Amino acid sequence: MSFSEADVQSALKSLIDPNTHKDFVSGKSLKNVKILGNEVSLDILLGYPAKSVWDEIRAMVEAHLKATLSGVGAVSVNVSSKVVPHAVQRGVKLVDGVKNIIAVASGKGGVGKSTTAVNLALALAAEGARVGILDADIYGPSQPTMLGISGKPQSRDGQSIEPLTNYDIQSMSIGYMIEGDDAPMIWRGPMVTQALDQLLRQTRWDNLDYLVVDLPPGTGDIQLTLSQKVPVTGAVIVTTPQDIALLDARKGLKMFEKVGIKIIGIVENMSTHICSQCGHEEHIFGAGGGQKMCGDYNTEFLGGLPLDMSIREQADSGKPTVVANPDGNIAKVYKQIARRIAVKVAEMAQDHSAVFPKIVVQNT
Repeated sequence: MSFSEADVQSALKSLIDPNTHKDFVSGKSLKNVKILGNEVSLDILLGYPAKSVWDEIRAMVEAHLKATLSGVGAVSVNVSSKVVPHAVQRGVKLVDGVKNIIAVASGKGGVGKSTTAVNLALALAAEGARVGILDADIYGPSQPTMLGISGKPQSRDGQSIEPLTNYDIQSMSIGYMIEGDDAPMIWRGPMVTQALDQLLRQTRWDNLDYLVVDLPPGTGDIQLTLSQKVPVTGAVIVTTPQDIALLDARKGLKMFEKVGIKIIGIVENMSTHICSQCGHEEHIFGAGGGQKMCGDYNTEFLGGLPLDMSIREQADSGKPTVVANPDGNIAKVYKQIARRIAVKVAEMAQDHSAVFPKIVVQNT
């Protein structure tokens, strides 16, 4: 029995991508369908990095076509990912070498925002994306320690600076510029915002799919500068289930809404504590706060992370969880959250602001 490309498309309209929750046809992932006799080959092009589940998706599509196409022989499916730029605030100049900027923020300190930011950046890289991280906490830079990087950035042309790299992550931080880990940054607000703008725009970012910006806590100068001068694709809010943390997280979320930056979703850190001695799991900071906040503001709950000593120890040692124990349960949670963030970004409108119009001159 023969079948056509339309039959292949019809079959895949009933197969749901487990990451986007859309079928592969309406999600515009189906490409290059070829039929030779009773054999079928096709490409699945995902708009988000998902290297760890490519094989799973390939097997799922092949099995579905074999089960639904009568008379089909060999089925060949190639799965890959392509990340494109997406819309940002109007009137903000784009950053060379960067497709999408994701701000990771918190309303208050002490909720594990920087640790979450670096592990999410590493998780995106593990899923096949080109990733950078900008440490925007000028007063308390922590990314050099967490990434295990020392040394100072170099300049090829005397104007721009090269990012420092480890674990396939390009990074920039004021921490690379100062002498000693205990040297304080005694700067007023205008100096801080100027430093952030320079770190962002004078760094030679190399073809990044995502630049993760680790913001300082609060809703001050850095956050306002970010909204006015930095082309942000979306913001991720990190909180804990504790009532006071949720109160401040709500303020941070409302600030981003007011300045026109889209909220990608909320990550709840320290959701549960698992006793290292007996394995008992307990909600020591409360339960359900992040989900309730998402319901109140119609945004997505991206996932919850445990309060686990290994997360702190690994970040402090310069080898965060995603690279220290890439196949462990906590790393898997970080990767799941990273994929959800990437899917949310992929669903946003594409950014055409950097594309010049085609000018055609006609003789009349």
